[in-house]
Amino acid sequence: MNISTLERHRQQFPGLRDKAYFNYGGQGPMPEAAIAAILQSYQQIQALGPFSNKAYAWVIEQMEALRREIATELGTSPEFMTLTENVSMGCNIALWGINWQPGDHLLLTDCEHHSVIATGQEIQRRFGIEVSTCPLRATLNQGSPVEAIARHLKPNTRLVALSHILWNTGQVLPLGEIVSVCHRHPGRYPIRVLVDAAQSVGVMPLCLDELQADFYAFTGHKWWCGPEGLGGLYIRPEVRDELHPTFIGWRGITTDGTGYPTGWKLDGRRYEVATSAFPLLAGLRAAIALHCQWGTPQERYQRIQMLSHYLWEQLVNVPQISCLRQFPPEAGLVSFQLMNKSHKQLVQWLENQNVMVRMILSPDCVRACVHYFTLESEIDQLVSCLRSLVAVVQ
Repeated sequence: MNISTLERHRQQFPGLRDKAYFNYGGQGPMPEAAIAAILQSYQQIQALGPFSNKAYAWVIEQMEALRREIATELGTSPEFMTLTENVSMGCNIALWGINWQPGDHLLLTDCEHHSVIATGQEIQRRFGIEVSTCPLRATLNQGSPVEAIARHLKPNTRLVALSHILWNTGQVLPLGEIVSVCHRHPGRYPIRVLVDAAQSVGVMPLCLDELQADFYAFTGHKWWCGPEGLGGLYIRPEVRDELHPTFIGWRGITTDGTGYPTGWKLDGRRYEVATSAFPLLAGLRAAIALHCQWGTPQERYQRIQMLSHYLWEQLVNVPQISCLRQFPPEAGLVSFQLMNKSHKQLVQWLENQNVMVRMILSPDCVRACVHYFTLESEIDQLVSCLRSLVAVVQ
């Protein structure tokens, strides 16, 4: 794709104007088509009558359309999809839905988001389970994450919770191999695998049916550049009956002729609750459609890799900058450190220059994210700012 075509594509994102944006791993800017679709949906519901049969039928149609489009993007079937608000909600559905018994073991990694860690701590407090941490950060530049996970599995391990792409270091885990090791491990229970997919959906080409992860939680507001407040959870059909709904509402239950609850929906809808901000559905559909217009998931991923390699190569040549990864990154997250300087102050200083990055607390670093529509000139701008700062403080 030539520069003029890419520039036209970028013009559809008002959040990219007058700034160099590197925060896709936190929240992607919405395209104008998504914003317009949300507004139009609110207007449509009001025109139909907010609590009318026509409005209800329209909402159901929108939900099923989004479910189909997400399933197509992620290489699975719509009936395996639960619509949620965000990654944390998807992880909570899986974590709380397991029938935990005292002495069961939950394995986390040392690169998980604090929302997952906190949920594990509360499950430990309530049910008396064992929670331990596998040191995956040490495998960023050498060692095998598969072997590290395997060494920390126990006879009482019930669930392994980990990320497909580590949100702090950007490491892409060999998820298929890890899932296979967990599923083959002998023990008291078949080990299930919960994946935090906050940094992989919208980045990598995915086929969830082939990966065979048991639970895959994702969001639409990061790399898909959709509205905040809408995400999803893939649940492998073989484990659906093991996972009990925790939050319960009309969207997930079946009823008899009098409206009395009789059971759960037979597909992924059983974990959905009740009324949501339904106009967001059209917004996420519009955002996904825009990405598909640019290219296939594989084409988008290849460009993300090319740009992240370019950024990494520039950063390793800046004095006093140290990239966490000693080799070119595999996805869109590039984490680095500025020697002897406050990363919080660095992030604020860059924002004052209209360059948007993020500080990570553990490990202490700065994270820059590149998308397929990031410009090389934006990367040059970020690196130039860093060079000028280093030159001042030397």
